[in-house]
Amino acid sequence: MPIVEINNVDFSYNGETVLENVTLDVRQRDFIAVIGPNGGGKTTLLKLMLGLLTPDKGVIRILGQSPRKASSGIGYVPQNIHLNLSFPITALDVVLMGTLDSKKRWTRQSASDRRNAMAALERLGMAALAQKKIGTLSGGQRQRVFIARALVTHPELLLLDEPTASIDTRGQSDFYRQLEELNKDITILVVSHDLLVISRYIKSVACVNRQLHYHDQAEITGDMLETMYPCTPEEVCPVELVAHGLPHRVLKEHNGM
Repeated sequence: MPIVEINNVDFSYNGETVLENVTLDVRQRDFIAVIGPNGGGKTTLLKLMLGLLTPDKGVIRILGQSPRKASSGIGYVPQNIHLNLSFPITALDVVLMGTLDSKKRWTRQSASDRRNAMAALERLGMAALAQKKIGTLSGGQRQRVFIARALVTHPELLLLDEPTASIDTRGQSDFYRQLEELNKDITILVVSHDLLVISRYIKSVACVNRQLHYHDQAEITGDMLETMYPCTPEEVCPVELVAHGLPHRVLKEHNGM
């Protein structure tokens, strides 16, 4: 059984169609790059999978259940995490937030919660920095802490929305290598514009621009970019921006060679 089943889903916002007739099956331990233009519906798709939004039409099943019922099996790292970096909170404190039960106003964190939080930090190579203030960490280190928070409840599915936006190029490669290791037992969907970096680590690609096209291959090709990144005369075409640095095998296809 697929870990995610999305069948004929439509979603609109204020009368404007955002997603149309989207169908996708995600198998266990897939590592999917979700690519497409800004406003194409990528983040909306993740929110539908989380149960934060409800489709106008169609059905979404996560782990055989509705998204809300399956929420304990989903880890999520949003694009923008609003956290006051000057607030005196440690990396461990941030991860422990992932153990809080949203249905209860307050619960005391147990010794088991702390063990799980430290185990999640250890898995991301961050255990040595558990007592460091979150504001003193680098962008890449903070993202690892946020992923540890998402992993503390042992999810089967991890959803990441532009996780490397605040990480430099070298850090991005290290970050995706860490995700590749996590992918050995966790299914991962990552929304990303870091096409050159991510293509080395993923297993498949979902192109989203109102509709969705799934490609059971890791290589991000020129055809995918041309299909999913249309531009107006006033915009700089992302295909042209990316093409100059694409791996040789992609450039050959992009140029019809």
